[in-house]
Amino acid sequence: MSVAENLVLGFEGSAVRGGIYRWPELNRRAQAQLDKVGSPIPPTARVDALTFAQRQMVEVAKALSVEDHVETEPVIVFDEPTSVLDGDDTEVLFAQIERLRTRASVVFVSHRLDEVLRVSDRVYVLKDGRCVAERNPADVDVQELYRLMVGRESAGSYYREDDQGDVDGAEEVLGVTGLTRAGGFTDVSLSVRRGEVLGVAGVVGSGREDLARALFGAEPVDAGEVRLAGKPVRFRSPADAVHAGIGYIPAERRFEGVAMGMSVADNILLADRSAVSAGPFVDPRRRRGVVAQWIERLRIRTPAPGTDVATLSGGNQQKVALAKWLVSPRLRVLVLDHPTRGLDVGAKEDVYRLVRELCERGLAIVLLSDTLEETIALSHRVVVMRDGRVTARFDAPAGAKPTQVDLVEQMV
Repeated sequence: MSVAENLVLGFEGSAVRGGIYRWPELNRRAQAQLDKVGSPIPPTARVDALTFAQRQMVEVAKALSVEDHVETEPVIVFDEPTSVLDGDDTEVLFAQIERLRTRASVVFVSHRLDEVLRVSDRVYVLKDGRCVAERNPADVDVQELYRLMVGRESAGSYYREDDQGDVDGAEEVLGVTGLTRAGGFTDVSLSVRRGEVLGVAGVVGSGREDLARALFGAEPVDAGEVRLAGKPVRFRSPADAVHAGIGYIPAERRFEGVAMGMSVADNILLADRSAVSAGPFVDPRRRRGVVAQWIERLRIRTPAPGTDVATLSGGNQQKVALAKWLVSPRLRVLVLDHPTRGLDVGAKEDVYRLVRELCERGLAIVLLSDTLEETIALSHRVVVMRDGRVTARFDAPAGAKPTQVDLVEQMV
């Protein structure tokens, strides 16, 4: 389906005659909505060919189109609209929300508490399905909202920087030299040591998402070398990467991270059943024990192991996606592509705690994050990418982190 069809779905009017689209009119109306958000996406583009962030902007434009088709004051609901947007697109959205104040009511749902305080006239806080507080943004700060949402104060350092270990002298687990994929990235070289978090920073289109997928064998490469524990490897598919000990948490967890329609237990054991198998057969008692262990360890909130994962919250689905890799005894490298996207602050803190624990266990972690703050705080080193190339490298030891300005200067 095209962008134009998505944008005017339900509001076709004169763009449809006798059940047949009048394409010039359809595209004209769609372009008017795209212009509101400053999007360069053509109305004729196929939605399935767009990036996650581009699809999000199409959804924002579709929501804004409501104002052109109703006579009464519309109510527009934005549910996590900035979760995949970069700074420029976020500012465009906020400008549109400000414009809408004169003619519409807006409900803005977000786990980014600073954004909630910025755009809202009133703030309602939900916890466990109930409204637990109503606040005036002028009378509350992020820490107070955090306490209301999770029922406790933020424990110590939010990103647990004090738990960041020293990896100087640790052996290389994953190494990349001259890796190239046409149209994605060029001549990328990097290494990740045992117990280290390597952050990869860059704007949308920098090539870092393509790189993450290539490390997992989900996208082919045209040149370069990948090494595991010093030995060259070549992945023809994700199955090869899994067998070699590489796990991958994708940015779009609902489509790639977990299997909707399958149980929590089956999802946890989806990638590697060796921990619960006796020869070619699954041991039911061992299966129950391993699944229960990871549900408890990651604090996955589910009615039962047999519950359909589709019914869980986004944070709990993400924990299931993590457990899927952590049950594997062969795991050596974990690629985290936006692991806290769309999670509330309590679930994020759980992920940060887990990252530190995995480093202590000796895993090598490649991190692509939604925010520079998160990238800098969690990483031992940061690599910056722009236009498919590495433009800078920063050491990020605890207590001597680079600044966001340092990274932005190399990103744009």
